[in-house]
Amino acid sequence: MEKNASQRLRELEKDWKEILDSFFQQVTMRSQQILVIGCSTSEVLGQRIGQGSSLDVAGILLPLLLEHVREKDIYLAVQGCEHINRALVVEEACAEHYGLEIVTVRPALHAGGAMTVKAWELFSSPVMVERIQGHAGIDVGDTFIGMHLRPVAIPIRIQVKELGEAHLTLARTRPRLIGGPRAVYE
Repeated sequence: MEKNASQRLRELEKDWKEILDSFFQQVTMRSQQILVIGCSTSEVLGQRIGQGSSLDVAGILLPLLLEHVREKDIYLAVQGCEHINRALVVEEACAEHYGLEIVTVRPALHAGGAMTVKAWELFSSPVMVERIQGHAGIDVGDTFIGMHLRPVAIPIRIQVKELGEAHLTLARTRPRLIGGPRAVYE
């Protein structure tokens, strides 16, 4: 027997809280750094990416993430799907702070996805940017956020490996190690 929808959403909320707590226990972000999230709500529900976008799921996930983001005074970048070239919703302040070029596109349920639509709705001054270099990332459902992370990404391992039916990948970044045999690293 399949669980009813509200029960399923409550379970997702509980799991998401655990994921976020575990992630932020391992990842220290400084004020105004960027966290990138890519999330296929379709995959979370066990459907093929892009085939069952859910504003209900986005409505559970994004507000909880925004609580952490605001508490830590960091910027959130929400990646859209390939139909908008994986452009990201950010706060205008983030675009200004990092000198990001704003592009003209507005996310829609099937051209951007549920998370970008919800971000557009919940952000105070949302804009779209085509590229960014985030300091950490959360990828739910194999949305390939790597193109939006700084060059040296380090995987974060937590107990939970999936959210709903979606594969979960977490990462932080670090500066490149440069130099040769005489270089010193702290």
